[in-house]
Amino acid sequence: MERRLAELPLHNGKAPGWLFQRMKRLAREIISLFLIEGRADELIRNLADPYWFQSLGCVLGFDWHSSGLTTTTGAALKEGLRELSPESGLFIVGGKGKTALNTPEEIKRLADKSGFDADRWINISRLVARVDNNAVQDGYQLYFHLLVFTEDGRWGIVQQGMNTDNRYARRYHWLGEEVKSFVNEPHKAICTERFEDIVLNLTARESGDTRDIITRLSQQTPDKTVKEWEDVILHLPQHHPVDIKEIQPKNLRSILLDTYSNPPEDFQELLLHKGVGAKTLRALSLISELVYKQPPSFSDPARFSFAHGGKDGYPYPVDKKLYDTSIDILERAVKKAKLGQREELNALKRLSLFY
Repeated sequence: MERRLAELPLHNGKAPGWLFQRMKRLAREIISLFLIEGRADELIRNLADPYWFQSLGCVLGFDWHSSGLTTTTGAALKEGLRELSPESGLFIVGGKGKTALNTPEEIKRLADKSGFDADRWINISRLVARVDNNAVQDGYQLYFHLLVFTEDGRWGIVQQGMNTDNRYARRYHWLGEEVKSFVNEPHKAICTERFEDIVLNLTARESGDTRDIITRLSQQTPDKTVKEWEDVILHLPQHHPVDIKEIQPKNLRSILLDTYSNPPEDFQELLLHKGVGAKTLRALSLISELVYKQPPSFSDPARFSFAHGGKDGYPYPVDKKLYDTSIDILERAVKKAKLGQREELNALKRLSLFY
C-alpha cells in the first residue's frame, strides 16, 4: 500500500479567537458545499490525503509548517459542521487531549440522537488509536484523534502524535474504504519529514508471522511466556533496537494472566485487550524474534514527505481530476463565506500556492 508522510515541528500556543472564528466559518461553507453536492464521501477521501489536508489548513488561515495546523483545522471542521443541520448524515468527533479521550462518550450521545450503531464506531475509534500508539512504536505519543464518518458507513481518521525529544509531531491518516485489515498495512498515509532509524512496526506486511506468534504467546500459560522473557533478557544483544527498560516480569505476568483467561482470537483483538500496551507488545515481539526466530519489522512506515518527495526520489502523486474538483469547491466556499474582500483575496492567494 502506498504510504505518505508529513512531519511538523511542535509549536506552543493556539490560534487567536478572531482567527478561529473565521476558520470555523470557512470550514462550515466548505463542508456545506460537499454535502449539497452529495460528496460527503469525497470530503472524507480528501481529509485522508495529507497534502489536501495541509492545504485546507492553510486556506483556512493557519501556518503551513506547524503541528497546530492539524489540531486547529480539525477543531474548525468539527465546529463548522455543528452549525449545519444535524440531519446531514455526516459526523465529526474527537479532538485534542481530553476531548480525544472522550470520543466514545461523544459517539454515544450522537447515536442517541441519530440512531446509528455506536458500538461499531467506538470500536473503530479505539482500535485505530491502539494501532498508532502501540502497534506502530515510532516514538510519537498520540494527543489528537479525529473521526469523520457518515450514516452509510464511510469513515476516515486523522491522528497526531508528539515526540517531545525531537520536538516534532507526526500525523496518521486512515481511509475506511481502503482498510482491508486494521493490523496489516492499514494506513492511507503517515505524515513526516523526519524518518526514524528504528521503528517497531507491527503493522508491516513483514511482521505478519510476528503478529501470529505474539497472539499465541498471549494465549499460552503466563509462566511459560514469562520464563521465555527472562531468557530473552539474559541473551539480549547489547545494542538491540528495542528498549526493554520498565518492562517488569511481574507486570507482564499480570497482563498475560488476563489474556490467558480471556484469550484473544487474533492480533487485532489482542490490541483491544485491557492492559495490553506498548511495553507488552515490545516484550512479546522480542520473544518472537529471539526465541522463535521471527523478527518484526523495524523499518519506519513513512515513505513520503510531501515537501520533498519520497525516500526513493518519487514525486508526490496527485490525482489532478480530483484536485481540480476540490479546488473549485474551496474557491466557491471562500467566496461564499463572506470574509471581507481582503480576507477573501488572502485565502484565495494561499490556495494558489498549492495548485
